[in-house]
Amino acid sequence: MDSKNKIYDVKEFKNIREIINNSIEKYPENKAFIIKNKDKNKEKYTNVTYREFGEQINALGSALINKGLKNKHIAVISPNRYEWALTYYAVLNGTGILVPLDKGLPDSEIESLLQRSHSNAIVFDKKYEEIMKQIKESKTTNVTEFICMDENDTFTSINELLTEGKELLNQGYREFLDTKINEKEMSIILFTSGTTSASKAVMLSHKNIAANIYALNSAEKIYDTDVNLAFLPFHHTFGSTGLLFFLSNGATNVFCDGIRHIQSNLKEYKVTTFVCVPLLLEAMYKKIMKEIEKQGKEKLIKRIIPLTNFLLKFKIDIRRKVFKDVINSLGGNIRFIVSGASGIDKKVAKGFNDFGILTVQGYGLTETSPVLSAENENCIRYGSIGYPMANVEIKIDNPNEEGIGEIIARGPNVMLGYYENKEATNEVIVDGWFHTGDLAYRDKDGYIFVAGRKKNVIVLKNGKNIYPEELEILINDLPYVEESMVFGMPKEDDLVVSAKIVYNKEFKEKNNYTQEELKEKVWQDIKEINKELPTYQHIKNIIVTDEPMIKTTTAKVKRYEEIKKIIENAK
Repeated sequence: MDSKNKIYDVKEFKNIREIINNSIEKYPENKAFIIKNKDKNKEKYTNVTYREFGEQINALGSALINKGLKNKHIAVISPNRYEWALTYYAVLNGTGILVPLDKGLPDSEIESLLQRSHSNAIVFDKKYEEIMKQIKESKTTNVTEFICMDENDTFTSINELLTEGKELLNQGYREFLDTKINEKEMSIILFTSGTTSASKAVMLSHKNIAANIYALNSAEKIYDTDVNLAFLPFHHTFGSTGLLFFLSNGATNVFCDGIRHIQSNLKEYKVTTFVCVPLLLEAMYKKIMKEIEKQGKEKLIKRIIPLTNFLLKFKIDIRRKVFKDVINSLGGNIRFIVSGASGIDKKVAKGFNDFGILTVQGYGLTETSPVLSAENENCIRYGSIGYPMANVEIKIDNPNEEGIGEIIARGPNVMLGYYENKEATNEVIVDGWFHTGDLAYRDKDGYIFVAGRKKNVIVLKNGKNIYPEELEILINDLPYVEESMVFGMPKEDDLVVSAKIVYNKEFKEKNNYTQEELKEKVWQDIKEINKELPTYQHIKNIIVTDEPMIKTTTAKVKRYEEIKKIIENAK
């Protein structure tokens, strides 16, 4: 196996409980979480130490088992908050099987996924109180226990269960504490993004997650003094495995007040590290560069960066001193950022690294717990997803003349399969290799570059293949572009390479453009991009709008829905 992603010797754990218990023993008085509460418009903070976190996991787990939920399916739905994390570990570390649900699901889908997952209980945020009343009344699911994360008049609250569990433990109750974890059995049922009928339920085990934590710790350095901003939704594997990654190192975890408050949260909590999606990083970078331009320091920065990078060759690193103002605009303490979910603009990744903020790109899927490959501080090649993780094998399957083929992988982090869907499982796991559906190639040094999704490739009548993601990177580099999607628009018996472009409203207003003038400006820029491309890749049709695209909760564009809407509107 490729060892370029094993730069640290770390302990390997068999299951999630071992990881959490190790952190409780090693960092008992470290803050595991900081929780912000608003009390009469004043902000109050509660610190939860690792020792207290462990005690509450044991109390909640004991109370859940005492309620008859041993080995049952327990769903959880809520925005990121402490009680979500508490539920996650209380269920996994000895109670039953966890079913995380997307916090953005419509009411009808919540009910449908509870049915599909055969959930027996659900833990939820108070904002879901009304739909929970309806589900309880309708009796169309197997859910018998409804547990609210907040105090309320209708349902049992988590605080009540914590009190109950604490009393049980004081009386010598040990069923939760003595439960043996079978690390190879299904422990999590995770729904992939998509509509209820299209989403698949991924079965993950303790072994899957623990193996990925080992691989991450082998590749990336997290300190027990780090403060992590838990930004990615926990119901997504990248969010929940990411949280465990930080917890496994004794770091402090804080919660984001919303996308508009990220910069103030970075400063408020002195955040040092976080995992996020490219869209957010790219927006932050654009804001930084706009400020530099406003101050007239653009030329100065361009002159300094080659010098600071040259000094790095002699192990002299003055970046964080020289670019102190940039670091301060991001709270003053940020040192490490992991980007995932989709490809990040090379210019943005390089920009953050040039400022002295280690920024790496990772790649993975829900089905692989999730990380398959990543860059680390020793191996960064902009635009790549680095090397396979220490315990993962990756092959480029059936490459074409350009060396582009499907990424297939095997390792201990690959899922058990899709829940109650053997046919779909057999389609993606063949002879022990998981077929990702993503296309990639390797350069001469072995770095992996993702070309795009297999199902997104535009195949023209002349047999030429166009990878939309490659063109989107070029379009997204235009200063006024918020996001873009390249697709094949059906025309007679062929496809026309087309682009939907979402522009920045401020840019339009600032330049006093009419919609037609702006479209003409976009066309001129697209023609310049076309000049750099082979003729068959030329973009020949554009849609210019300020309406954001339909996205998943990890900010991925739902292409199928977008293209369907465009084609219907064109009729």
